[in-house]
Amino acid sequence: MAQTNDSRFTVPGLSLEDGHRVASSLQERLHTLNDLQLTLKHAHWNVVGPGFISVHEMLDPQIDLVRSFVDEVAERMATLGVPPNGLPGALVASREWDDYDVGRGSTQEHLAALDHVYNGVISSHRDVIGVVADVDPVTEDMLIGQTAKLELFQWFVRSHLENDFGELAD
Repeated sequence: MAQTNDSRFTVPGLSLEDGHRVASSLQERLHTLNDLQLTLKHAHWNVVGPGFISVHEMLDPQIDLVRSFVDEVAERMATLGVPPNGLPGALVASREWDDYDVGRGSTQEHLAALDHVYNGVISSHRDVIGVVADVDPVTEDMLIGQTAKLELFQWFVRSHLENDFGELAD
């Protein structure tokens, strides 16, 4: 199934070219957030050991909010005149990051791996904020709000990894 960007509209105040360019930059956000929500759910199902229930239950609100981010990004793309592609094959084909490699594992294993995942997601969100900042303040605002929540979630994860000296365990 080929994705086309042949709509002849975007939002008022943006050129067709700028609207489509911004929406195209959101496609990778869509893939990244879809991957993140699946990864969080995988960790939720496979975490074991001491602290299991606190980590298991901590992940549910993160999953729910990231799923809402997926919808928000896809709807913003459509608003800008570009059809979002949420198909798994498209995600895998365009993905530039390694797959999450922890199966059944301890809370510490999963939290350390999720900290690494959040580093990548947050950094790439910030990169796209820089791309859209001068062109589309609405998309910029959406991404800033999402980044703030992602950073908060990473803090929740890191609170389990941090020692008394403020150092993170890997």
